[in-house]
Amino acid sequence: MFRISSSLWERIHHFASFPQTGVSLQQMVLFGQNPSQGTLLRGSQFLLEELPVRLAHRVKELDQLPHNLSDMPSINKVKNWYAQSFEELINFPPIRLPADIRAALLAPPQDPVSLPESFPNPSLHYQYYSDDYGTPQTGLGIVSTPKNGKNGNGNGNGNSQKMRIPMERRYYANMSHVKEWPPEVREYNRSFTKTLEAIKKRHDPTVTTVAQGVLEWKRSRNARNINLDVQHWLDRFYMSRIGIRFLIGQHIALNTLQPHPDYVGIICTRANVHDIVQEAIENARFVCEEHYSMFKGPPVQLICPKDLHFAYVPGHLSHICFELLKNSLRAVVERFGPEAESFPPIKVIVVEGKEDITIKISDEGGGIPRSAIPLIWTYMYTTMEGQNIDQDFTDSDFKAPMAGFGYGLPLSRLYARYFGGDLRLISMDGFGTDVYIHLNRLSSSREPLP
Repeated sequence: MFRISSSLWERIHHFASFPQTGVSLQQMVLFGQNPSQGTLLRGSQFLLEELPVRLAHRVKELDQLPHNLSDMPSINKVKNWYAQSFEELINFPPIRLPADIRAALLAPPQDPVSLPESFPNPSLHYQYYSDDYGTPQTGLGIVSTPKNGKNGNGNGNGNSQKMRIPMERRYYANMSHVKEWPPEVREYNRSFTKTLEAIKKRHDPTVTTVAQGVLEWKRSRNARNINLDVQHWLDRFYMSRIGIRFLIGQHIALNTLQPHPDYVGIICTRANVHDIVQEAIENARFVCEEHYSMFKGPPVQLICPKDLHFAYVPGHLSHICFELLKNSLRAVVERFGPEAESFPPIKVIVVEGKEDITIKISDEGGGIPRSAIPLIWTYMYTTMEGQNIDQDFTDSDFKAPMAGFGYGLPLSRLYARYFGGDLRLISMDGFGTDVYIHLNRLSSSREPLP
């Protein structure tokens, strides 16, 4: 059983005093399809600096949650996972390099490639996310990042936060001027990747374990809904988790996957929107038909240019569409009944604008009453019966059944916002619902770091 020692707490508080550094999709794509071992080494060194800072922020916050939420066994379990990963990273053995290679790493390259400029993520305007749930309460017990977004992107030194070297000098380094890297570099990269894989696996059940912790807290207080400040904390915590897992997943992919002309790690530079949405439609219909024991579920019409491509993480887009389509299919089936001879089609329309690619999903599932609209974005709000989470349930974010435990919509919105997009819902009570997924096609927004 892992325990946080007093000396580890000191290190956690030290690292939590530094701001986090946001990275944009464009900057990540610059790593190229086939980076050298030296470029990967610089990426490893960036993550060895950045991940402990992000993990330390979360451990500190998990320890200081309001309303005795920190005392819940499942929340403690997650806090220990984060602290254990933090300890493994700060104790990771440094690389020993020959003097000439060390000098080459530090020297400015002959053909300096400047990183494209990244812009504050629009999601930072929601900090975090008071206008999403009605009037914010005062005295929330959790301090959020300032609205200007300066803290947390490495660009400012807000209260009690220390300055860091600009991100451009740390995350990416063009190492083409070094022709041969010693075997120690390859071994270091391999060893660091294995450590990251173990950390990623440890944190797989984080979403469901935190959900269990919130459920324990609700039961201990006989509460029907969760407080607004807990809601805000969950938004920030899960947004941070998306970022940590994305950085880790990207680095593992760069080190382990075979080069592919359209991929840089897990980022597809030419993601085909039509194919990704079509696959999500088929998966959602399959789950729906299985859940309701139907021969044929409601039809879904897709109107989308077949040659629409942009740089994105296909897994994120697939998850978002799958969750929303599942909701629409369930609403239509429950409105007309599984035995109905025919169903009105769900329409999915995809359009490319100057800044955004927008996906609209329209259903005739009866809509949502206006009074319930603010509730749909709250965690643990579900219209399905039996809201319990199996203690041994270890699936990651999106492997839930037809309807999970009220996390589908709020998590999907965080995934959309992570790269500067958004998710909006308009309901016509008595008829149906339109959901709009906005995706930033310029890929220039950096991560919104809570």
